[in-house]
Amino acid sequence: MHSVCLRQPQQCRHSGGSDKVLGLDRGACRHVEDQQLWREPVHPPWGLSCWYGRHYSVHKNSNLVKILPPVVACLLLLTCIALVWKYNTRKGKQVNKESMKRPALEQFSTSQEVWDQNLELRSIRFEDIAAATNSFHDTNVLGKGGFGKVYKGTLENGKEVAVKRLSKGSEQGIEHFINEVVLIAKLQHKNLVRLLGCCIHEDEKLLIYEYLPNKSLDKFLFDTARKSVLNWTRRFNIIKGVARGLMYLHQDSRTTIIHRDLKPSNILLDVEMNPKISDFGMARIFGGNEQQESTRRVVGTYGYMSPEYAMEGIFSVKSDSYSFGILLLEIVSGLKISSPHHLVMDFSNLISYAWNLWADGKVRDFVDAAVTESYSLDEVSKCIHVGLLCVQDNSSARPHMSSVVSMLDSEAMPRAAPEQPVYFARINYESSEAMEDTENSANGVSLTALEGR
Repeated sequence: MHSVCLRQPQQCRHSGGSDKVLGLDRGACRHVEDQQLWREPVHPPWGLSCWYGRHYSVHKNSNLVKILPPVVACLLLLTCIALVWKYNTRKGKQVNKESMKRPALEQFSTSQEVWDQNLELRSIRFEDIAAATNSFHDTNVLGKGGFGKVYKGTLENGKEVAVKRLSKGSEQGIEHFINEVVLIAKLQHKNLVRLLGCCIHEDEKLLIYEYLPNKSLDKFLFDTARKSVLNWTRRFNIIKGVARGLMYLHQDSRTTIIHRDLKPSNILLDVEMNPKISDFGMARIFGGNEQQESTRRVVGTYGYMSPEYAMEGIFSVKSDSYSFGILLLEIVSGLKISSPHHLVMDFSNLISYAWNLWADGKVRDFVDAAVTESYSLDEVSKCIHVGLLCVQDNSSARPHMSSVVSMLDSEAMPRAAPEQPVYFARINYESSEAMEDTENSANGVSLTALEGR
């Protein structure tokens, strides 16, 4: 580097095309190294100097010019990535929000090969449902089950409805919702409950049904103060109505539908005590020539499950036949399948009690004591006979529901004799609370051969 420094400080300058700055010390030229600019500044005696900061600034700006473009480019790239991610996130949330507003089947269309999409199902606003149920107040609760609560509601037009509010954040609840919407919306039968509409609002899933003022069968059948309302004529009518409803599901609807959770609490009663099968949350569809299916996730209510379903996960239309048989025996006797031994005369359970009395020709002793008016002993005997046919351990020996309907409508007694039952039961029946519909494993069960007395 060629540097010239004149003795007069105001004449300090650079030569040789260099950007290096010269400091003056007693009139002498001295080159100041870059790294010493700020750490060891030189102060000329004249009070004037070639400004060291100027060199530093020039050198620093030169480095910034080299560094700044790639840094800015990186920042711009990161900003673009962040903006794209944020946009996609917002778009996804918006799509989800919009999908929650669509009719249920449009969002949960999992059975297009079975059902067409022209469901005439009304979508009801969440605000209207909340207003109808007084914000889901406890005083409006009609009942509760494994998937949520059912509320009574009155719509703005004065129509009374039943609102099922499914549990939030439950995968089973979502499956329950899909089943109800896909199945019931297409089913039309006087012995099946009618679905009027549905609502999906954020994480809320609601189903709106026709309101049946007498609630469910169990509210009468197992209530000592109310069971007398169920005289024999009404009980026999309920038995036949449920049988017809099941026959429709198995045979007369567009596809075969297995209910899988038939029990008194799922039989609703209208103002004239006519039965309507409800709660299709666990139902399954069979298509084509499908006869049975198996599952590792056994759902339903112990006592009403067929042995092959509870222990092996195998279910078919004969599984519903078994559940119907248990229900029939309960309606005739007024006793629960879970009744303690002392209520079934120390027999192991209700099936054992029914079979022994039927085999001994003592069917009158099986009739609920609350049935005080006269009744047809032949009808009672026929009902017990049909019930025992339905609860046979061998599923192939159980009758189809079409045969059950024929036997109940016929004046003649069934020709087939029920096999001596091998009953299926939980080891511990003390608490009926444990019989709520829930997802269960097949543990804690036993098979026992019955012996007549």
